[in-house]
Amino acid sequence: MASNQTMVREFILMGFPVGPDMRMFLFGLFSVLCIFTLMGNGVILGLICLETRLHTPMYFFLSHLALVDISYACNTVPQMLANLLDPVKPISYTGCITQTSLFLTFAHKECLLLVVMSYDRYVAICLPLRYTVIMSWKVCIILALISWALGFFLALAHLILLLPLPFCGPQKINHFFCEILAILKLACADTHINEILVLSGAAFVLVGPFSSIVISYMRIIWAVLHIQSREGRQKAFSTCSSHLCVVGFFYGTAIIMYVGPEHGNHKEQQKYLLLFHSLFNPMLNPLIYSLRNNEVKGTLKRVLGKDRPS
Repeated sequence: MASNQTMVREFILMGFPVGPDMRMFLFGLFSVLCIFTLMGNGVILGLICLETRLHTPMYFFLSHLALVDISYACNTVPQMLANLLDPVKPISYTGCITQTSLFLTFAHKECLLLVVMSYDRYVAICLPLRYTVIMSWKVCIILALISWALGFFLALAHLILLLPLPFCGPQKINHFFCEILAILKLACADTHINEILVLSGAAFVLVGPFSSIVISYMRIIWAVLHIQSREGRQKAFSTCSSHLCVVGFFYGTAIIMYVGPEHGNHKEQQKYLLLFHSLFNPMLNPLIYSLRNNEVKGTLKRVLGKDRPS
């Protein structure tokens, strides 16, 4: 690299190529969605903390999912809103790399957490008599810590390979946040190893875990179909359907973006798909769990004082 080349120390996020009026509309829309995301997941966290009947492994993992969703919103949405108000406002190199690392940490954590939640449902339905032994609090805490640690170290591996890359050319990132593939396209060096790590990491936290979830639910469905009572089958399906909806939304968008054979093409479509993945998913998760879960709805009614005995 020539010594007189100027290294890029800040980037400009291209965001959404729309006019001023549409930018203001998107600013209002995304602000409302972000508020709903924070409020919805905050309510889930509050209910689980306040209600002793929700102090079970399933809701323990659900509280971690709510915490990850809040972190998602706080990591990507503020910068996106700032760019909608001022499209040419730059983000520093340090801020951009930090945002990338945090996003990868939370994404990996949620992938692994959804696997742990599916294992919890498998034990609860297929091995109910051994549930309290297998899913003890010690085991739950260890599983949660492992998912956080793996998420952090996987993101750290990307960071270690990303930091040495020089950025000396264009500084415009064709995205609404510092997404790793969009950043790699601006590097003034060979990024082949980085791209291989992205693909292999996605395969490790997406394809493998998703396959294990599918296998778990095949066994769960088989076990549920053999439950004699209709009420038992309905209760089993109700506790699993919420998790399946979340898994479908999260893994569906993530696999299309990072594992599909054309993950480097169709930039605009993938940008909007990632918007759904990082903004709409965290907002929908508390709605899915509250609307399809009688225990959560019952707890919310009691907390609001609407379920007092006559």
